[in-house]
Amino acid sequence: MSLEQISTNACFGGRQLRFRHRSDACDCAMNFAAYLPPAAETTKVPALYWLSGLTCTDENFTQKAGAQRYAAEHGIAIIAPDTSPRGEAIPDDPDGAYDFGLGAGFYVNATQAPWSANYYMYDYIVSELPAAVNAELPIDGERLAISGHSMGGHGALTIALKNPGRFRSVSAFSPICSPMNCPWGEKALGGYIGSDREAWRNYDACELIAGARERLPILVDQGGADEFLESQLKPDLLQAACAAHEHPLNLRVQPGYDHSYFFIASFIGDHIAHHAKALVA
Repeated sequence: MSLEQISTNACFGGRQLRFRHRSDACDCAMNFAAYLPPAAETTKVPALYWLSGLTCTDENFTQKAGAQRYAAEHGIAIIAPDTSPRGEAIPDDPDGAYDFGLGAGFYVNATQAPWSANYYMYDYIVSELPAAVNAELPIDGERLAISGHSMGGHGALTIALKNPGRFRSVSAFSPICSPMNCPWGEKALGGYIGSDREAWRNYDACELIAGARERLPILVDQGGADEFLESQLKPDLLQAACAAHEHPLNLRVQPGYDHSYFFIASFIGDHIAHHAKALVA
């Protein structure tokens, strides 16, 4: 799989790159961003996969979070994929809503038409993108971490829980903790997966905690003034699930912070330090 470089920018001694490649999983061209720290000039480095939220592309995190400074200090690459397949032939929400279709792939493998032709974001993140990255960039594929925001926090948690041994650490900002129990999740899972709620459990972190074969510690930061806290995110459900099944969780509610990238930028250094403890010898 050949990566086409779209752009490069010097950043904290390293390089902020953007690539395009053909995705078989999503049956379209996909873009992703990659920050390579200075250490990547001479050796393979560990990588943090960052999954963004609703309406985002591969560029939101790299341009707004200020993560490169910390990634450079710890010698960690950051891989930031897009949030859905894209293109003229890719189906979108028929009503043009922001919470389904383009920019809202929810990191699942769709089983319902017409979404099942392209919306295979789970396979793309878990298998296809890492294979391409490991083949063509100086990444140590044995030292990986995963994190994300909102919809991407949901993706990071579920992917880590479903793939024991794949990631050395996991964290999330303002994750959609139980898609089965919120409007965003019910719309996405119902549209992509269908009406059988039993099938939804496979993409709900609170449900997956019970059967987790690895007790990977979870770090979650949640803004106390987040406008979606009670209606969509529901960290109390994740806290209850982790307590019931003795899964290590560090849930930090940050007073006064909302759902924006101002919140992420304020605490991203803590998260990268959390991952560095697991990734960097």
